[in-house]
Amino acid sequence: MPEATRAPAHDATEARLDALVAGLTLREKVGQLNQRLLGWQAVERVGGGYRLTDTFHAEVERWGGLGALYGLFRADAWSGRDWETGVLPQDRAEVAALVADAVRAASSHGIGALVVEEAPHGHQALGGPLLPTNLAVGSAWDPDLFAEAAEAVSALLRADGVHLALVSALDLLRDPRWGRSEECFSEDPDLSAALAAALVEGMQGTDRARVRAGEGVGVVLKHLAGQGEGVGGRNGHSASLGPRDLAALHLRAARAGVDAGALGLMAAYNDIDGIPCLANAGLLTGTLRDDWGFDGLVMADGKAVDRLVEILGEPRAAAAAALSAGVDLSLWDESYTRLEEAVDDDPALHGAIDAACRRVLRVKAELGLLGDAVDGGRPAARDRVDLADRALGLSEALAERSAVLLRRGPLPWAPREGARWVVAGPHADLATSLLGDYVPPLRPDEAVSVAQALEGRLAPDGADVALVPGVPAADDLRGADVVVAVVGGTSHREPDEQFADNGASAGATAADCGEGVDRADLRLPAGQDGFLRRLRGEVDAVDAGHAGDGGRRPWLVAVVVAGRPYDLSGVLATADAVLLAWYPGPRGGRALARLLVGDAQPVGRLPVTLPAGTGVVPARWNERMTPDGVYHDAPTAALATVGAGSGYADVGLLGWRVAARDGGLVVEVDVLGRAAGGAVAWTGPAEEVVRVVVRRRGSLEWTRPELAAFARVRVRPGERATVVLTVPRDRAFVAEPAPLALVETDLTVVVGTRSERRTVAPEAAPAR
Repeated sequence: MPEATRAPAHDATEARLDALVAGLTLREKVGQLNQRLLGWQAVERVGGGYRLTDTFHAEVERWGGLGALYGLFRADAWSGRDWETGVLPQDRAEVAALVADAVRAASSHGIGALVVEEAPHGHQALGGPLLPTNLAVGSAWDPDLFAEAAEAVSALLRADGVHLALVSALDLLRDPRWGRSEECFSEDPDLSAALAAALVEGMQGTDRARVRAGEGVGVVLKHLAGQGEGVGGRNGHSASLGPRDLAALHLRAARAGVDAGALGLMAAYNDIDGIPCLANAGLLTGTLRDDWGFDGLVMADGKAVDRLVEILGEPRAAAAAALSAGVDLSLWDESYTRLEEAVDDDPALHGAIDAACRRVLRVKAELGLLGDAVDGGRPAARDRVDLADRALGLSEALAERSAVLLRRGPLPWAPREGARWVVAGPHADLATSLLGDYVPPLRPDEAVSVAQALEGRLAPDGADVALVPGVPAADDLRGADVVVAVVGGTSHREPDEQFADNGASAGATAADCGEGVDRADLRLPAGQDGFLRRLRGEVDAVDAGHAGDGGRRPWLVAVVVAGRPYDLSGVLATADAVLLAWYPGPRGGRALARLLVGDAQPVGRLPVTLPAGTGVVPARWNERMTPDGVYHDAPTAALATVGAGSGYADVGLLGWRVAARDGGLVVEVDVLGRAAGGAVAWTGPAEEVVRVVVRRRGSLEWTRPELAAFARVRVRPGERATVVLTVPRDRAFVAEPAPLALVETDLTVVVGTRSERRTVAPEAAPAR
């Protein structure tokens, strides 16, 4: 910041940080950089209360305070904390205060500890509000709704005494074999960037205002960078990326998050072109700080610094490499505890330690955790019950708006007296299948399955809902109107499973998605394609005399619950209607029931490509060259691609205009709402995502299609509307044209299943 434009408050903070860093001993500085302790080991329930453990006191005494405490409230199969042993929701603020007071008392300067919690899609704590997974959020194409949901979760986190939330937001789903696909918003960098910015704005407020007011938490966005490009979809493996693709694809969301004010970023496990991300000074210092002006902290992923020992041979060298590259705060590492010894070997590390300590303390200053803070970083007083209810309501809204209708068939099938629904499939009555990875144990009333939700919705109307285990026989289907088959996958893990030292799956598991659960086969797991074929045969075997109302065989509706893009060829070949839900969260069963019966319509659109087979992946919508027509045994690589999906009414493209403005383009798109057929006439509005796709020409670089702008539109059947989208110049045209090249852009407007392309020049010349 130029000297003349510095605000007095900024100068005062910097002066305070100068004095504080100068007054700390080397041991205290290193302590500020360590986040070694697993937080659930810091406190234990005793009778009706809680006490800090000897392990916690030893760690605080060792450093004369504490930099950060991870997972104080984490509850899941790995931590072993549940409703009998974990911190109860109503007690979290009390326990956080217990920790805060102990750390401040041990610090010679009264510096508090950062309380850091996992919140990839809601708080991973008992009773913590859970949202649909990121892949579902991407399907909603609704940054405003997501920002509102993130704000609600953030408010509850801060009310519970949390300061930083670790939130997945930066990974692109570039290979569906990767187990962490569910943590990605999209395969597209622009959609991901819009949602990353919405997340930061929602949790932290504009210019971090909610953080400073004690009403929100700081965000640590993970993971930087390129983790979704791991070779073969293998978790944490090398990303073979050049600087162009790294910047254009995998850094776009990170830049959007930094521009929105994110207080932290997490360095990823993987390497890029052989250099581990957390030892990549060009990335963590050159790009992040020097080029982008990032002023927050960089955290290592769990045990990631210790993994450098395999390369460098010694913990001190591993710590020095990460520190020198720009890592400020470790996570569970032993190597960072050796930084004092590393300084003995290389006194020049003193400066790097001071710089990292200063960055950690600057974040603490934002959160009121320095010694002269009056409130000691205490959150603003909020009603946590109201906050939780609001967060769950928004979770259900996101779940409803994220489901993707791949085939409409007879839907919606309205409830009516005497109708009979049969629900079957391996995930029909499993509420845990709706949740995704990184979730706490839920009480029975915190989530309902699809079968339970349908029963609750249809019973008051006099309809019968029968849950049939296994493959229903024709006799089970007598008189049925609709058969709902709930298939797909789960990330649910049991306490008796094996876990790696970072909490990832490390052995046999019932999960087929989640961290540590990469898959080589993208067909539905456990032979579910065969299940659907057998069910189709039984449905077809129902004779006319035993059919449901209307005298026809039952409709077969497939509800696919998933955390990755499966090969759904078998599902689409078998079912009359297909509804896809990406782990929609604890209220997902209710949302899906509402969509099936027509209380609402599906408005989700794919944020990823659905592959036509395992052998064609990776296959992305924005490849430089299309994968279609390449494989002789699989000429079509995709079953459906980004933007696909339909509703119970349609939006048609009437026409569009483009004009140059401020060097960029303004695109005006005229649309028309249209009614659609089906078992029940939908009388509500139609919704669609209007997209502007550009493919720039004029430089030597072989460009790819880019999602330059998008917006949702809602119109009633017969109603017209105009959607205005702006494409900035740097997204519309190449910045550095090659000599004699014709600078122009192929611009495509996409509305639902219809698209139109034109070629435009910087002056927005008419179509050629």
